[in-house]
Amino acid sequence: MRALLRVIALTLLPLAAGAQGFKFSNPDPNVEADKAEKAARQQRIDAQLSTPCREQIKNRKIVVLIGEEVNGVVQARQSGYGAHVDAVNGRLQKLGLRTYSPEEIRKQIAQAEVDAVMRNDPDAALSAARRLGASYTLRGLISARAMRNPMIPVNQVAVSMQFVLTGANGRPVAEAEANSQSFSGADVQGMALTLIREQAEEVVAKLYSDYCQQPEPRRK
Repeated sequence: MRALLRVIALTLLPLAAGAQGFKFSNPDPNVEADKAEKAARQQRIDAQLSTPCREQIKNRKIVVLIGEEVNGVVQARQSGYGAHVDAVNGRLQKLGLRTYSPEEIRKQIAQAEVDAVMRNDPDAALSAARRLGASYTLRGLISARAMRNPMIPVNQVAVSMQFVLTGANGRPVAEAEANSQSFSGADVQGMALTLIREQAEEVVAKLYSDYCQQPEPRRK
């Protein structure tokens, strides 16, 4: 009996050794790098949002005006940027701020005044904020540039976002910029909006952190 058990054990030994060395697959380095990058990004956002001044801005009103630079000309008709404004407004609301819909903005601010705000006119920013009873104005300029990738036959879109936050006095109190690019096939505008949504969280976190670190008099 013992001899039989010894034979069985010797027979199974190579199988056990092989099983110990077996792996389904090695982790994909690209996947692991992507996970690490996302984790670092989220950690950075969490750190920025931990800056303590939420009680000060809670329930304050902020108006978001979006424009897009196309061939050197800024287009700022708010009816064309509802989805972009919503992407930013959603993040601002999580901080306790009260926002305005594009429709509310169009009803109360003339297009000429919006255009002036997008040209970085502080008086126009002050006037727009007062008209809406807002404590802050967030001006966002989006640049989306489509190009043909020289290596592989796909369209590529590069998106740049530049935001300036001004206080009730019309003076800038915080700025943020984000850039990204991706392959998009034929729907360049759709991919540009996707990238904007992805970057909005980072932009708002940086604006919040920079604003909260300002001396109290500059937050007015």
